[in-house]
Amino acid sequence: MTTLFISDLHLDAERPAITDLFGRFLRDEARGADALYILGDLFEAWVGDDDPSETGAFVATELRALRDAGTPVYFMRGNRDFLLGDAYAHRAGMTLLPDPAVVVLYGTPTLLMHGDLLCTDDVAYQAFRAQTRHPQWQAQFLAQPLAARLAFAHQARAASRAHQAGLQGQGTMETITDVAPATVAATLARYGIDTLIHGHTHRPAIHELEVDGRGCERIVLGDWYDHGSVLRVDANGAQLSSISA
Repeated sequence: MTTLFISDLHLDAERPAITDLFGRFLRDEARGADALYILGDLFEAWVGDDDPSETGAFVATELRALRDAGTPVYFMRGNRDFLLGDAYAHRAGMTLLPDPAVVVLYGTPTLLMHGDLLCTDDVAYQAFRAQTRHPQWQAQFLAQPLAARLAFAHQARAASRAHQAGLQGQGTMETITDVAPATVAATLARYGIDTLIHGHTHRPAIHELEVDGRGCERIVLGDWYDHGSVLRVDANGAQLSSISA
């Protein structure tokens, strides 16, 4: 049996081929898996569970069918869909996870994260993250009309692109938008766990590192822009690969 991990699908109406690929993945490989973990950024943007988008409706239907077929689905919020709430999770048959979360995979304690908390060199983003995770900010935002929330999401995406363009112009994009090694080491040391799985950075790889004299492993999930990316974990280890549209 196998446990599947994915993240950073960034699904929206402008990329229907990837949404279709995700649907096929859920109806094919994910059926019969021990579990499916989605570690954030399932959607390009999420402004509230009352958004009547066709993409959100399709995904909820497909995930619920997977859960009903016997595969548990776990979801961790990302930086694009941190407002996804209990109502949509229930509709989709997903169990919400905190970030970070610890699970035991075939006898191995494993730390799961979306990954943005590890990118501590991006000070501007961390300040924005802290603001938007505050319960008062979220309550005020969700109280606004849907049209206003959608407009904010559009502006936030534009600001994010401008921020990244500025980092590229300074020649710091690769460093600042990736994880900070010291933060990774401190996180693994704090939890006393040897295996970390995360997404967010769009740099799929399996890294070996040493923390406090222990051999550790950091597995980075890929995004779903040009193709799919899935991590398969079983009793024999982990395999990271892409799936074609």
